[in-house]
Amino acid sequence: MLIDRVRLVLFALMLPAVLGISHAGEPPGNSPVVLTVQGPTGEALGVTADQWKSLPRVSVTAVEHGGEQARFEGVPVAEILRLVDAPLGRELSGRNLRLYVLAQASDGYEVVFALAEFDSAFSDRVILIADRRNGEPIGPTEGPLRFVVPGDKRQARWIRKLQTISVRSAP
Repeated sequence: MLIDRVRLVLFALMLPAVLGISHAGEPPGNSPVVLTVQGPTGEALGVTADQWKSLPRVSVTAVEHGGEQARFEGVPVAEILRLVDAPLGRELSGRNLRLYVLAQASDGYEVVFALAEFDSAFSDRVILIADRRNGEPIGPTEGPLRFVVPGDKRQARWIRKLQTISVRSAP
């Protein structure tokens, strides 16, 4: 576990250089990276603001922590996982069912999901990386990106300030 944390810290420190991100936080000639995604083979991708805008979007209504319903808009996690060739659909069987997704926030909060939770063949629920709530951008105390997990009775997995998603394999 400690080795995994050390690897993750080193990965996070090296990522800007690997992606060619300047100290200002922007890739040359492109928009800022809004989310880092690591695939099952370790390859990493920085999703820029421009790429984010081009991804398929959906909206869901879900009950928030305080019990109020809200309309969230964003990108289904499955769409993000496809960018790093995570096995979904027919490929999600056998040994691939050991794969899980670790979501990490900028404040160090971490949440784990089974990869199958994001696959429409396993669940009708759409787990979303939201950037808007009730038509407005998600503010800096919770965003700019956050997970929305409709149907969870507790919102403990609704990770705020989402920064990194990694696909990993259970031993």
